[in-house]
Amino acid sequence: MKRLMSFLLVSVMMVGLLAACGSATPTTAPATTAPATTAPTTAAEATAAPTAATTDATAEATAEATNVAPATGGMAATGDITLWHAYSTGGSEDATLTTLIANAKTAFPDANITVLQVPFDQVFSKFENDVATGSGPDLLLAPNDSLGDLARKNLLADLDAYKANLTNIGPAGVAGMSVDGKLYGIPESYKAVALYYNKSTIATPPTTTDELLQMVKDGKKLVLNQSAYHNFGFFQAFGASLFTADKACGLTNGGGEAFKYLQDLKAAGATFLTDGPSADAAFREGKADMIINGPWVLADYQKDLGENLAVAPMPAGPKGPAGPLTGVDGFYVNINSQNVEGAVALAMYLTNTESQKLYTEQAGHVPTDINVVPTDALVLGFSQAASTGYARPQDKELGNFWTPVGDALTKALDGGEEATKAITDACAAMDLANGK
Repeated sequence: MKRLMSFLLVSVMMVGLLAACGSATPTTAPATTAPATTAPTTAAEATAAPTAATTDATAEATAEATNVAPATGGMAATGDITLWHAYSTGGSEDATLTTLIANAKTAFPDANITVLQVPFDQVFSKFENDVATGSGPDLLLAPNDSLGDLARKNLLADLDAYKANLTNIGPAGVAGMSVDGKLYGIPESYKAVALYYNKSTIATPPTTTDELLQMVKDGKKLVLNQSAYHNFGFFQAFGASLFTADKACGLTNGGGEAFKYLQDLKAAGATFLTDGPSADAAFREGKADMIINGPWVLADYQKDLGENLAVAPMPAGPKGPAGPLTGVDGFYVNINSQNVEGAVALAMYLTNTESQKLYTEQAGHVPTDINVVPTDALVLGFSQAASTGYARPQDKELGNFWTPVGDALTKALDGGEEATKAITDACAAMDLANGK
């Protein structure tokens, strides 16, 4: 019965995400293509500087309008393959990937696999700059934050020829790695934030925004990352939609109420921090009872809270369920790669059923593989959170969301600016930048 309920929950997630991905004007909050410096959707930023890539690539390939990956039968990785990732060094994701790469080296003895960790706040800009000059890695493991931009700049190989090979991947995963109907990545996991809470101090998590506010008023300690990314889900909860039908800012209808709610939380005693590690530390050290964060810190939180750690979806608001920004992590192939087939074979190995089981069990990832059913209650909490999430769209207009709305949040929370004015001004700046 437990396994059946797990399967049903994951099925709901797939249907919800597919509906969000397929809608031209979503009614549940799609999020935006965030700059790497604003929306941490993988592991926490590392501080080490990247070293030089070892890939031998050519500038001539970049100049070509298309670089369509050839169809292939047997997917065996051979030759030199360089992979970049942005997992936090020493974290659970990094450890899981290390294990999977070791497995791949055993499975593919004719492949020479080189792995490089690049800090998250540098990985997209470094990849873009290197590929534009004819170099870069064969593979990039990253969220779909900048997928649309990378595809429009012709920096990624078209992988449409491999779409038929993705028989283990759910439709929402394929949609999350696609731009204008073309596949540009091999999907690995879904990611959306949820409410972590400490069961030793919170017996029952809040299911509504009113309940959360009352808990804070009653003395429960809530710490929140002060960012447009972590708090994005509240827009949908208060009836706001990111875009109108013509891609103008749609946050003026409900966005002010969402910002006012965050102001009320702060007035009641919630702590908003712009430093993510400090927010994490407060929760991990028992100084906070609740925090909104993603699955990339799940294993790290477990180390400190153990059996007291629990996960629930962000609380629903007066207009419906919260809609956290829901992205897809996956493997992209550099348009310059001299070993596209080998790179795709490695990516498919790292996202096959056995590999995704390992990601789910050891790193808390929500799998895109339809055959992997999470049985851990914590991972299922993130599955539920993603099921009502707003699928991260790849429209070019989305790049102009983060700075105006992030600045507006700062003005509302730190400067005391009236909430409706803050979001109205942010929308005006966003529309001006997008020519709306």
